[in-house]
Amino acid sequence: MSKRALLSVSDKTGIVEFAQRLAGFGFGLLSTGGTAKILREAGIAVTDVESVTKFPECFGGRVKTMHPKIMGGILFRRGNADDERQAKELGIEPIDLVCVNLYPFGGIAKGEGRIANDGSNSQIANRKSQIELIDIGGPTLLRSAAKNWKNVTVICDPIDYEIVLREFETNRETTAELRDKLAAKVFLHTAAYDMRIAEYFGMNRGILLTGGRQLRYGENPHQWGEYYSLYEGGVNASAESSWGKLYQGKELSYLNILDADAAWNAVQEFADPTAVFVKHANPSGIASHEKIDEAFQHAYDADRLSAFGVIIAVNRPCTEIIAKKIIDQKMFVEVIVAPAYASGVLEILKQKPNIRVIEQSNGDALKNEVLYRSVLSGMLVQNRDNKIPTESKLKYVTSKKPTPEQLKDLLFAWKCVNHAKSNAIVFVKDQVTVGIGAGQTSRVDATWIAAKRAGEKSKGAVMASDAFFPFPDSVEEAAKHGIAAIIQPGGSIRDEEVFKKADALGMVMVLTGVRAFRH
Repeated sequence: MSKRALLSVSDKTGIVEFAQRLAGFGFGLLSTGGTAKILREAGIAVTDVESVTKFPECFGGRVKTMHPKIMGGILFRRGNADDERQAKELGIEPIDLVCVNLYPFGGIAKGEGRIANDGSNSQIANRKSQIELIDIGGPTLLRSAAKNWKNVTVICDPIDYEIVLREFETNRETTAELRDKLAAKVFLHTAAYDMRIAEYFGMNRGILLTGGRQLRYGENPHQWGEYYSLYEGGVNASAESSWGKLYQGKELSYLNILDADAAWNAVQEFADPTAVFVKHANPSGIASHEKIDEAFQHAYDADRLSAFGVIIAVNRPCTEIIAKKIIDQKMFVEVIVAPAYASGVLEILKQKPNIRVIEQSNGDALKNEVLYRSVLSGMLVQNRDNKIPTESKLKYVTSKKPTPEQLKDLLFAWKCVNHAKSNAIVFVKDQVTVGIGAGQTSRVDATWIAAKRAGEKSKGAVMASDAFFPFPDSVEEAAKHGIAAIIQPGGSIRDEEVFKKADALGMVMVLTGVRAFRH
């Protein structure tokens, strides 16, 4: 008896070629509705499910595959004497491969959030249309095949077609290892699907974690650590855990990932070629320049003392010049992250084999619109802070207005302070941070630390504060060190006093209207 495959997909990507190649391996093909139609139009022989069940699709397609001839064919245990006997008595033939993907409820509902209970006609119509996208037979078929993974190959994602076909070409069968992996993916996929439906019907947001990866150690060497990816359950969503592509270096530790994440998130804020140096999740230097090599050098020079055991991110391909700078200047670099590495770079960096060299796609950091943080045996959830003020949104509160060069530096400084831990103060000159004071309990102390880091470079520089000034003292401290212009959110009950002090000191002050706390 030839093997049989059941194909019933919402996403038709690659299904025709997949079916053709399965048929070439001797599979008989069962299918339903639209999938059967598209296969026939491609000249592929296919058997309708209802011709097997002897029962028509009904209730507008709500019931198609939920029948013992189908479910039994998937679930009965091959090699089990009782199951084999019952299957023969009932005329149930085995189904050896199940390829199903689900109605796109998850992707649609995810964008719309919860159902509003306003009773409007449009809301009622929307609810009805969404309910029809709740797949019943699909998850049942998938879960049944996954439960019987020792006997049945199950596929829920077109991305897996090729690996399945390769195994059939090599072995005329899939391996137990692959079937096990595909079954695990199905259970994760259907769980995510159900979670999206629950969210749509008013339940709180849920999260699924996947791809556990053991880390070198946790926050300290005596702690264990693991890294998991968030699984969103969409089409082609990966169930694997990976933080970029690691070319060389020791296994990542917990802090390596935290620092690399901080550096990569920061560098993604900038459109110009930019380099970010991070130490303990705080930037030690950030610089933009028309040449990425120069941006890299300026970011390092901003605070060489702190840039020891540093994490580096650049938003342009890492060049041979940058690699040579790391070697020639004897930098102690823990991790470097870039969107690509120019020819010859990896060979140069092998001179420092302990550097973790990671390739990460530009824009990846910004895809995560929802951020999660574990606290008190629970989880805090918030959307990403995407509110970056533009020139037109600034409010000018001093008689003196910024020059074009100062304005450019002020906006640059605001992006930088957005990625320093609160309380944070950042000094900038010519698109380079010259002093950063971060993570302080007092804004005056943060200003003093930034000034100490900057030294003489603070003269004529601009300053960004991540929150308002409760008193004029930080402004006075900045003036002592030659700061010419300040950007801050505003909103203090003493704003007028602060503005007057800046005016009296001959400084420029502009307001963003939004704060940039980061804890």
